[in-house]
Amino acid sequence: PVRRPGGLPLPPAWPRLVPRRCCSLPAHQKVALPALSPTMQMGTIARWEKKEGDKIGEGELIAEVETDKATVGFESLEECYLAKILVPEGTRDVPIGAVICITVEKPEHVDAFKNYTLDSAASAPPAASVPPPQAAAPSPPTQPSPEAPGSSYPPHMQVTLPALSPTMTMGTVQRWEKKVGEKLNEGDLLAEIETDKATIGFEVQEEGYLAKILVPEGTRDVPLGTALCIIVEKVSDIPAFADYQDTAVTDMKAQAAAAPPPPPLVVATPSAAPPPQPAVPSTPAVPTAGPPPRKGRILVSPLAKKMAAEKGIDLAQVKGTGPDGRITKKDVESFVPPKVAPAPALEAVPAAAAVAAAPVGTFTDIPISNIRRVIAQRLMQSKQTIPHYYLSVDINMGEVLVLRKELNQEVSDNIKLSVNDFIIKASALACLKVPEANSSWMDTVIRQNHVVDVSVAVSTPVGLITPIVFNAHIKGLASISKDVVSLATKAREGKLQPHEFQGGTFTISNLGMYGIKNFSAIINPPQACILAVGSSEKRLVPADNEKGFDVASVMSVTLSCDHRVVDGAVGAQWLAEFKNFLEKPVTMLL
Repeated sequence: PVRRPGGLPLPPAWPRLVPRRCCSLPAHQKVALPALSPTMQMGTIARWEKKEGDKIGEGELIAEVETDKATVGFESLEECYLAKILVPEGTRDVPIGAVICITVEKPEHVDAFKNYTLDSAASAPPAASVPPPQAAAPSPPTQPSPEAPGSSYPPHMQVTLPALSPTMTMGTVQRWEKKVGEKLNEGDLLAEIETDKATIGFEVQEEGYLAKILVPEGTRDVPLGTALCIIVEKVSDIPAFADYQDTAVTDMKAQAAAAPPPPPLVVATPSAAPPPQPAVPSTPAVPTAGPPPRKGRILVSPLAKKMAAEKGIDLAQVKGTGPDGRITKKDVESFVPPKVAPAPALEAVPAAAAVAAAPVGTFTDIPISNIRRVIAQRLMQSKQTIPHYYLSVDINMGEVLVLRKELNQEVSDNIKLSVNDFIIKASALACLKVPEANSSWMDTVIRQNHVVDVSVAVSTPVGLITPIVFNAHIKGLASISKDVVSLATKAREGKLQPHEFQGGTFTISNLGMYGIKNFSAIINPPQACILAVGSSEKRLVPADNEKGFDVASVMSVTLSCDHRVVDGAVGAQWLAEFKNFLEKPVTMLL
C-alpha cells in the first residue's frame, strides 16, 4: 500500500513495534522507520539532523532517509528530545518499521538512555510487566512476544492500521472479512478500510488465526497505527484473548481503544454498545457532562499541555492525532468543547414516546466521508489554482456506431464494445499526436508524458473516483473494454487498489448515458486536460444526395484545458485529431 511522505507514520505491515514504558526507564517513544515512498521497503539513514540530547521542535527535521526514489526529510510531529540514536548514519537497507531512535518529553530523561540498546528493549518488557514469572525458569510458554502486554498472554501480533494512501491520516473500518477464530492465510482479505481516497481491502501478511477484533465495524476516524486486531499462530491460543483489552497500549494511547463499561454516555468510536446512548433518559439531567475522562496516562506534548492549561481545556476530552494518540499543539488548537448534551436534550424535551419518534427539523445533516472530503478539497484546489478554459466540438458518430455493431458480432460473447471504448482509444491516440495535452504541471517543470494512461471517471455510492486504463495508446478495443468493465466494477464495490486510481495522464468524464448534451468538467491535477463527453442525438447534416441533407448521430464534447500547459491553439489541434479518429475510426488502425 502507498503512504504519505514525512511525519511519523507507523510501518505498513504488521507486526508493528508498539512504544511502551518500562519500569526501569522513563516514558519514551520508539520512533520506527516509516514508508516514505509508495514502493519503499528499506531505507538508508543518510544523515541525522539532530544529535542526542537536542531538542526537536514540531515539524523540525530529525533525519534524512534515502529511499528507493529520493532522499527524503523525516520530520517530527511534536516537540520532544532526542534521547538515543539506535541506527547510525550511513546504515543501509534498514527495513520499514525498524526502531531508529528514542525520544523523550523531558531533557532530564535523556541520560537514562545512554546505554539503551534494542536488545535491552526486547528483554525489558517481560521483566517490567511481570517480575515474578521471570524467576520461574520452567515456564517458557509464558514468555511473551515483543507485542505481548504481559506474560499471561500467549505469543501474538497486534495488527495496526497502515497508511493505505499517500494522504491518509485516519480511516474507517467498513467491514471485517474474517471472524474471530477463523484461520488466516497469507494474502487473505482481513478487512475493508475506507481511506481518504477509496475503500481498500487490507490483506493478511502471514498465516495465523484471528484471536480478537479490537475495532468494530463502522468505527470512523481511526488514527494510523491504532491496533485493529490480534492474530495468533495457534488456534489453541484464541481463548486466551477473549477478554483482551489492549492493555499494552492503553497507557500510551490518548484515545480509548475499548469502551469503558460503567459510564452510559460513551462517545468513543470503538464503543462496544452504542445503542444505550439514546436509551438513557437520565443523561439530560447533567447537560454539562462531556466525554468520560480517559483512564491511564495521557500522552501530550509539552507545548500542547501548556496551551491546554491556558485555555482551560481538559486533555482527557481531546483526541490526539500524533503517534499513538499523542496530543499535539494542532489538536488543542482545533479542539471544540463537546456539545453532545443537546443530543440527549432532544429526548429530554418530549415526554411522550410518540413525539420522540417524529423527525425534528426540516433537514438532515449527512456526515462527510473521507472520500467526499478529499473530492471537495481537490476540486476546490483545481478551480481556484488552475486557469481553466473550454473548447467544444460536435462529432459525427455514424461510422463508429456501424463499426461497433460489426465488431460486436465478431468478438466473443463476454465482450461487448461500447462507444466509450472508442472514445478512450481515440483520446489516447490524439494524445500521441498532440503530446502537449498529455502533460502535467509540476510547478517547476511541465512534464510531457510518453505513455497515455487514461483516467475514466466512475460514479460510486460514496463519490467520484477515476480508475486508470494504463497504456491505452497501445491497447486494442477489446482489451480497453475488459479493463473498463473490471475497473468500474471494482470501483463501485470499493475494491480498487491504490495503484489503480492514483496517477493517470488524461481524464475522460462521460455523462452521455444520462442524456446530458454537454458540460464542462473540472481538471484533475496535475493533469492538463479533461474531456467531457455528452450524449449523441439525431441531427440533420448537409449531405451530397438528392435531398441535400442526411440524418446523423452527433455527439458533443468539451475539452477543459490548463492554460499554463495547453494554449488555445494546441487544445483545438487535439480536438481536431480526436474528431478525425472518431469520424474515420479506421484511421485508428494506422
